[in-house]
Amino acid sequence: MPSGRALLVDGEPVSEGDLTYLALANYGAYTSFRVEQGGVRGLDLHLARLEASALELFGEAVGEDRLRELMRAAVEGKGDCWLRVSLFSPEVWPRTPGWTGRPKVMTGVSPPPQPLAERAMRLQVQTYGREAPHLKHTANFGLIRARRLARAAGFDDALFADEAGRVSEGSLWNIGFVRGGEVIWPEAPMLVGVTLTLLRRGLEARGVPGRVEPVRLEDLPRFDGAFICNSATPACPVASIDDQVFDPDAAPLETLKAIWASQPCQPI
Repeated sequence: MPSGRALLVDGEPVSEGDLTYLALANYGAYTSFRVEQGGVRGLDLHLARLEASALELFGEAVGEDRLRELMRAAVEGKGDCWLRVSLFSPEVWPRTPGWTGRPKVMTGVSPPPQPLAERAMRLQVQTYGREAPHLKHTANFGLIRARRLARAAGFDDALFADEAGRVSEGSLWNIGFVRGGEVIWPEAPMLVGVTLTLLRRGLEARGVPGRVEPVRLEDLPRFDGAFICNSATPACPVASIDDQVFDPDAAPLETLKAIWASQPCQPI
């Protein structure tokens, strides 16, 4: 974790036992976002993600009221910041995986991160798919390795595709494609990010045509442009995917940024 991150577990200072578990096991899920004057864009979606993850991974939800209480305690007096909310249980180990109950909630507060890129990104295609891709889980070995390999090869980041060449997502972000003024979102097993969801809603509200459909590597020459999006980087153009070059100006960046800026900050 970045230095300077204030950690609490269930609202209390993190214990040595919890830190030991977190250092040795990575069974859990999380969500993270920017807090702006006590509010969060898409907070309802982040809360829904946490509750669904708790039920699927541990068998019991935390409860929205409890999550909000712990979030408020974590960010109290800190102004604008970045908040990560993680779910875990020290009862769950590889040899004893069957525990069921309400997970612990760890909150980590740090300064807001910089966007992933300040210029159009050059992406390397890697054949890879995250385990349980619909979950924002804590198993991140594959993601870190993918980014390292991409950067070692002279790219900015990695774009994932399956064995059949079907595009899904990036290491830390979703991707959208542009064709004739229409935005195409890949249809594949992946994490549907909060930012993606908010942008899709905003584009639809503005009458910008869009659809979700399979995108294969062989389809890339058919697109005018592409962009990535996540909570720290609402929209960044793509300059290339492997050898396929895109026009960074083809992505509707001003529209996407305006949509993001127009999202209300929901009070925690």
